[in-house]
Parts: sequence; C-alpha cells; structure tokens
Amino acid sequence: MTQTSHDLILFYDGCCPLCVAEMKKLANADTNDAIEFINIQNSVDMNEYPNVDPDYANRILHAIDNNGTLLLGLDVTYKAWDTVGKGWLFKPLTWSWVRFFADPVYLWFAKNRYSISAFFTGKARCESCQVGRLKD
Repeated sequence: MTQTSHDLILFYDGCCPLCVAEMKKLANADTNDAIEFINIQNSVDMNEYPNVDPDYANRILHAIDNNGTLLLGLDVTYKAWDTVGKGWLFKPLTWSWVRFFADPVYLWFAKNRYSISAFFTGKARCESCQVGRLKD
C-alpha cells in the first residue's frame, strides 16, 4: 500500500454525480488536506491499493484510516466528516439504534445511486468518470 501523510484515504465512485458532489463538499471542507480521495474508476490509482477490491468498493464506500484500518459504509461517512471537523453532524450514524435503520437504507442507496442520481440531477453518470481535483 502507498505511504500517505493523510489521515484518511477515501475511495469514491467518480462516475456517480451524487458521489462526486458529496466528495467535492467534503474536499472543500478539508482545509488541512487530511483526506486523500481515490476514484475507484481510475485503475491506475487503484493499483496503488491492491488490498481494496474495486468491485466491492463500488458497492459500499471504503476508506483506510491512518492506522491502516479499513472502514466501510456509514463508518466512512462519519470518519470523513469528523476528519474535517464536522463529525458532530454525522455522529448519530454511529448510534446502534440509528444504525439499525440507517445501514439498510445506505446499502439500498448505494445499490441504486445511479437511478437516484438520474432522478435528482438528470444524469445517471458523470460525463467523464475521470474526475480531477475535487476542490474548487
């Protein structure tokens, strides 16, 4: 695995307009450059992380923290926003009684994100899956 000075390596779907929009918001909030964003659709970048299965990362959000721990799904969402100082907004996602409901909803959303994106944005997929720098 590639050495990094980042607190979190976050793997996202660069073909999903909603995913890209969320990553842009997160990148803009990341004023300390604490998160490294890896587009799972970019095979060159993914080659640096042979322990991350791109097919599985396409079904559920993945991240690796600075201890080398693999995080999945809503744990990634909380950790990413906590890393940029806004974890309090997503802290309820860590509560077991919320997770009981939120985990299945997240998995449904992840599975159907292209259809959901088409409904909300008019585009199921980004015109180019190779998204460059996320910060505006």
